[in-house]
Formats: sequence, C-alpha cells, structure tokens
Amino acid sequence: QVQLVESGGGLVQAGGSLRLSCAASGSTFSINAMGWYRQAPGKFRELVASISSESSTNYADSVKGRFTISRDNAKDTVYLQMNSLKPEDTAVYYCMAEEDSYYGGSYYWGQGTQVTVSS
Repeated sequence: QVQLVESGGGLVQAGGSLRLSCAASGSTFSINAMGWYRQAPGKFRELVASISSESSTNYADSVKGRFTISRDNAKDTVYLQMNSLKPEDTAVYYCMAEEDSYYGGSYYWGQGTQVTVSS
C-alpha cells in the first residue's frame, strides 16, 4: 500500500505561481510513475503532468511551458511548479502514484488540494 499526501494549494492571482508537493509513504519501492491530475467543478478529472521512474515527463497541452513536474526519489516526493497561472487552472489537484506491474499495478490517489486562481 502507498499513501499520498498533497500540500501547497491555495488562492493566487492570475499570473502568479504555486508549488504543489506530494509525499509518498508506505511501499514506496513499488512506485513506478507519478503524476498530477486535476478536476474542476462539473468536469472530468484530467491529467496535468506525469513523470516516470526515469524522470521522463509528459504534460497536458494546456499547461506546457507553464508547469513543471519533478520528483525527488530520495524523499519519495513529487512536485508540481505552476507558473503563469490562469483562472482556468482552478481545480482540485490530485497526486497519483502508479504501482509497478510486478507488484500489482495499482493506482493510488491523494486526498486532493484546492488551487484557486482569481482573475
């Protein structure tokens, strides 16, 4: 089992920046990829960014050039640096960890952290 705890959300004006953190605990040795998803009111949850165990990254088109995902394997933590924030970035942001298929391939989710961008 893997537990994920997010932090760093809040209220920011358009054009501002926030840094989200997600600390993993438990069977962290089983984690392969990690990522950030978001869900705005009335919308489906969508991928924001992901990072593999080899630090290969993938971004949604809407955040490319503005957001940066990184991970510190020594601290079992993944980060999302969000710059040039827009009101449409407002959502609950969720951390996700994908378990390596060798250990079962489960997906784990954090409890979510609210990001609100005012215009």
